[in-house]
Amino acid sequence: MQTYSILLEHENTVLKDSLEQKAVDLDYKFNSYINAMNFVIWNENMRSSLSKTYKRNIDMYIVYRDVIDPLFLNVRSLNTAIKSVTVYTDNPIYPHNNILRPISDIYNLKWYKSAQNNTAPFFDFSQTNGRIALICRMYYQNSVYNNIIYMSIDSKDIFSSLKELSDQPYGVLILSGSNDAVFKYENFSNSKDSLDIIKSPNDDYVVKKTTLTSIDGELYFYRPVEEVSATANKIAATVIIIMIFCLFAVLMSSVVMSRVVVKPLEDLTRNMQKIEQGDLSIYVKQTSFDEIGYLIQTFGKMVERLQYLIDEVLKNKIAKQEYEIKALQAQINPHFLYNSLSLINGKAIIAGEEEICQIAQLLSSFYRTSLNKGKDLTTVKDELKNITSYIQIQQIMHSNSFDVTYDIDENLYPFKMLNFLLQPLVENAIIHGIDCKESSGRGVLTISCRKEDEFIVFKITDNGCGMSEEECKNILFSESKGYGIQNVHKRIQLYYGNEYGLSYTSTKGKGTCAVLTIPAQK
Repeated sequence: MQTYSILLEHENTVLKDSLEQKAVDLDYKFNSYINAMNFVIWNENMRSSLSKTYKRNIDMYIVYRDVIDPLFLNVRSLNTAIKSVTVYTDNPIYPHNNILRPISDIYNLKWYKSAQNNTAPFFDFSQTNGRIALICRMYYQNSVYNNIIYMSIDSKDIFSSLKELSDQPYGVLILSGSNDAVFKYENFSNSKDSLDIIKSPNDDYVVKKTTLTSIDGELYFYRPVEEVSATANKIAATVIIIMIFCLFAVLMSSVVMSRVVVKPLEDLTRNMQKIEQGDLSIYVKQTSFDEIGYLIQTFGKMVERLQYLIDEVLKNKIAKQEYEIKALQAQINPHFLYNSLSLINGKAIIAGEEEICQIAQLLSSFYRTSLNKGKDLTTVKDELKNITSYIQIQQIMHSNSFDVTYDIDENLYPFKMLNFLLQPLVENAIIHGIDCKESSGRGVLTISCRKEDEFIVFKITDNGCGMSEEECKNILFSESKGYGIQNVHKRIQLYYGNEYGLSYTSTKGKGTCAVLTIPAQK
């Protein structure tokens, strides 16, 4: 029973931790869509355009082209889970595909009345078509027209992670504020309805719940207690077998026990007690060469190793705190950045500034792939997309004074790799290579990606000023211009192992080649 109670308590803890983690993740996603909706309904150009009465078709066309289409395109490009955005209005403007529709299309829909009465965005959940709708009425005091924004979201993007929580039997249920089932998933055969399980909990299930603040709903996790009991029975049987074996071993040992054995063990026990009290300065002397002597010798080595590991842990803890401080200092609000870049892009489109529009789009793509939603791993395709955006920005900054050549095996696109490895290498090649080029001719930057045996090999080559043999040898180890490169090298070796990382070859006055090697992992 004690083992069963421990397992049940452990199960409650695991469910609680998983529940809270998933609740934070879901709230983050739902809030991102709400932010996208607010970005639309508070857009001054959008509000002004929908409040006007149009007498000429050309004026309507300009609104479609310069205001509505660019705004909705930016919103969908920044959040790919948003499948469509539609404005329903009673403004007598001509309909525009599924983007601008007459409000009469939704008179008979159940959420229409709610949209009239709500001043804030709200979600409408539908289990039939796999979509979630975010709806909000656009309020503008200078407008006589009624405008409702309807945003269609792919529910798979939100709830897919809930289907991969565990390989053990479990169930998950999300209820909206009106107690409607928003999402349900079970990976075990169950004769009971999930609503009955969570509303009338009993000894048959372990049930945990938490609140989703973004949709004013609740998230439930539950597991059959019988699954926990099966695990407890196996452990109990194993414990009994171990206890019988230990009892037999103790009885046999007591027969051969003697003072020769007991005395060294008493000394060893006293030393262990000192270590328990925190005294690691003891000196362990070997008294014999039998099993007890070997044990004492091993214990002495263990004490030395323990002291070494304590020192290493302290060093690692200090280093970790330093990295955490740096990470906190480097944090940015990606959605604020994306929204700002989107606003710049929209303004640039309206003003006809194509180059500003291009730079805003490149920056948006670069930071989106760099941040990678906080994940350490990305794909080769997204990493190359990130570095392509960065190079295009550098070309604009350098007035297209250098050329870029790509030699990429597209079959490697699905392979996984650590995020943000190539940018420091390319930056170093441009700033310390091509920018310092003294020979005639245009600078040329070459990016290649090939599979060699079981490895993926990236090569970043420039025809810049190059380095001396000594500089090339020390770039990965000395505090020099290669500080960012050293970080890349250390990240690769910490994650993949010491056989992977960076290597450099360079010729003074002719250029440099950086070679990055990682394992090929799909």
